[in-house]
This record gives sequence, C-alpha cells and structure tokens, in this order.
Amino acid sequence: MSILSYVKDEIQVIRERDPAIKSNMEVFLYPSFKVILNYRIAHKLYLKKHFFWARWISQRAARKTGIEIHPGATIGKGLFIDHGSGVIIGETTIIGDNVTLYQGVTLGGTGKEQGKRHPTLKDNVMVSAGAKVIGSFTIGENSKIGAGSVVLEEVPPNCTVVGVPGRIVKMDNKKVPRSDMDQIHLPDPVLHDIRELQQENIQLHKQLEDMVEYMKCLEKKRKEDAANEDL
Repeated sequence: MSILSYVKDEIQVIRERDPAIKSNMEVFLYPSFKVILNYRIAHKLYLKKHFFWARWISQRAARKTGIEIHPGATIGKGLFIDHGSGVIIGETTIIGDNVTLYQGVTLGGTGKEQGKRHPTLKDNVMVSAGAKVIGSFTIGENSKIGAGSVVLEEVPPNCTVVGVPGRIVKMDNKKVPRSDMDQIHLPDPVLHDIRELQQENIQLHKQLEDMVEYMKCLEKKRKEDAANEDL
C-alpha cells in the first residue's frame, strides 16, 4: 500500500470512529495515525530481519505517542487506537481488520510461553479503556472487551467480556457492528448475580413471613381447642 492510500484509509477510519474530529487535517495530529505509520515501516524492516532498526523506529514512536507496538506484531487494515496513551501490543500479537483499541489497553503475553505468546484479535473486535488481554488465545469476530477487564482465556465470536477475570456474556449471538463504539452500556454479570440473590432473598423473606403467620394460626387454634376441652 502506498503512503497516499494509507493516509486516505486512515482519514476514513478515524472520521468514522471518532466523533471529535472536525477536519481531515486533524488526522495528522492523531497518535494513532503516527504510530501505525511508523509500525508499517518497522514491520517491513522486521520481516527483512533488520531487527535493530525496526526496534529503533518502534521505540522512537513509543516515546512520542505513548503507544508501544512491537514491530513483530501482525496488524490488519483499519486499526484505530483512540487517545492511545499506555497501549501496548506485543511481538506475536495478531490483529485483524477494523479493530478498535482504547487507551491503556495491553495485548500481552504470560512470559512463560515460547513462540506465539500474545493474543489474536479477529475482525471488528473492540477493546475498551484499560482492558488487559494476556496470553496466546483468540478473541472472536465482532466481540467487545469491557473497560478494565482482564481476559485470560479464549472468547467466541459475537460476545461481550466484562470483569476481572473476564467473564463472557453472550448477546444472543447478535453481531456487533464495527460502527458500534459504545464501551459503557455493556452487560454486568456480577450485578446480574447480585440482583438474582436479592430477588431470592425477597422470596425467602416472604415465605418466612407466611410461615410465621401460619404458626401463629396453629398456635391460636391449639389454644382454642384446649379452651373448648376445658369447657
């Protein structure tokens, strides 16, 4: 892809997914634009085994943008890193097309594996602010990772993950379109469990009240029967 084609694609991606942008020229100010351009150059050098120069470019970009992308990572088209500060993408990470990452995201490895040790993100995945995806597993197409989540195991396509550790909440297998950038209104399985416990507690309380009333009636009847026997 030529530089001009890359710039056109990035303008389209950023304007599509960031409502704050007002003009095409602003794209050149975005950390995401700068760091991915540097990544493309560094990645080519990495594939040609010019490891030092590839790392030099990537580390220079990291100092300027706060986004660290290892030149060995494999990244598809349409990656958008919103804000970007604190984002880390490890060496064996594989990212599909039209993926969105927010600030503070880590795509990391456990440090114990050899070879492929970082996650694979399929097409149209969104990883919200502060989320950590750690290990060599796959996040399926159209899935969302909630803000602050820690994902340690594979996620099927069309799912939402929230919590620490991350828990999968299926959304009726409904596809999440890449234009859906809502990282707030996500299901909360912990809150769901709490509400279920509250409902069960209310039911038990009602049953206990009914039992107390029944016992009072039995006691009253026993006293009345005893009084009648005395007569």
